[in-house]
Amino acid sequence: MREIIIEPNEKQRAFFESNAKYTAYGGARGGGKSWAMRMKLILLALNYKGIQILLLRRTLAELRENHLLPMTKILKGVAVYVSGEKEFRFKNGSRIKLGYCESVSDVLQFQGQAYEVIGLEEATHFTEFQFFALTESNRISGNMPSPFKPRMYFTCNPGGVGHAWVKRLFIDRDFRGSEKPEDYLFIKSLVFDNKFVMENDKGYVETLKNLPDARRRAMLYGDWDAFEGAFFPEFDREKHILPQGSRIPDGSIYFRALDYGLDMTACLWCACDSEGRIYIYRELTESNLTLSEAARKICELTPKDEPIRYTVASPDLWNRRQESGKSGYDIMTQNGLTRLIKADNSRIAGWRIVREYLKHDIVSGPTLAISECCPDLIRSLPLLRFDEHIREDASDTPHEITHTPEALRYALMSRRPALPPKKRSSFSSSVYTFDTPSDQIEGYEELIEY
Repeated sequence: MREIIIEPNEKQRAFFESNAKYTAYGGARGGGKSWAMRMKLILLALNYKGIQILLLRRTLAELRENHLLPMTKILKGVAVYVSGEKEFRFKNGSRIKLGYCESVSDVLQFQGQAYEVIGLEEATHFTEFQFFALTESNRISGNMPSPFKPRMYFTCNPGGVGHAWVKRLFIDRDFRGSEKPEDYLFIKSLVFDNKFVMENDKGYVETLKNLPDARRRAMLYGDWDAFEGAFFPEFDREKHILPQGSRIPDGSIYFRALDYGLDMTACLWCACDSEGRIYIYRELTESNLTLSEAARKICELTPKDEPIRYTVASPDLWNRRQESGKSGYDIMTQNGLTRLIKADNSRIAGWRIVREYLKHDIVSGPTLAISECCPDLIRSLPLLRFDEHIREDASDTPHEITHTPEALRYALMSRRPALPPKKRSSFSSSVYTFDTPSDQIEGYEELIEY
């Protein structure tokens, strides 16, 4: 057997040494992801007798160019390639099978099979369904003479159909159900970590620097909030996120914004300072709450001494239910959530207002600041995509990421300045308007005094 010399960089070495259940590597262009994946799987095959390994790309062409041809060259005299099965067979009984999943359902061909190791090259090109389907095949095959902990390896860049699930697990570390934090490891690698490229292809870095802003942030610096197609590319974690415990200025007006649904109740606690800056400092996101339960939960999470002026909520709460004759407004008010006002539910106009708040700065900082205490809003805003048919609207899929952004839209629309042409009362031009009739708001006179 001939000798194979490899010289991994620091990030690639960390990838080689990882034995976490799920390890993702990359995050930007030029970080040496494909080479790292190939060599990782080859090292495993050489070091563990009988190990069964599956390496996947989305298309056959990608599989051939990125792995089949390079691996054929590297493994000449080391392993035998069986073209009919698309697999490399090693003398110690190990096997690396190559596959592709061009359609979503193609992943089902691996059901019933067992692989100790599965590698997903460009994982963000795979759907969440495909990922979870493959985890069912990530198990002991029975061909290994010694115990081995099954695991999966991923390489990835921001963007693509699988952006959301990869970001949730490896970047946001937002775990659900039985998912365990210790099972997930992300190794960020940029082109600057790739010594070979930096020494031999310096023009590639300049190429990445010349990309459009959002794509440059994603492909050069590995910014997972800047992927192409983002509805709010203006969102910037460094600019818009406040550390937990940040102080809200004295004299601020406190209010809440509510997007209610049985699938998810999303409530944001907000404050507006004297300069018009909005602070989002608390959130509630919980599914399967009835109207009465949601109302009581919101009240419980609001300190007694917090001077909430109003709660702006989706207009459909005022619709009366046929079975009881009561509206959601009635039920919530009876359960302690008073001073409810109807939100302006104009979607396109509302998203424009959100965009303006994200774009504009006051001298001392941005006009919208979101506390670290609001992880769902921070996660969801950068994941919103454009609607395929109405370019100025946000897509309502995946539905799970729309709830807190909807509540944010209600919140910001409730703070927009009143238009001057309408005949006004004697209040000053800085007064903010509400579309809800005064008799539907408890304490209306107190609300408009500011």
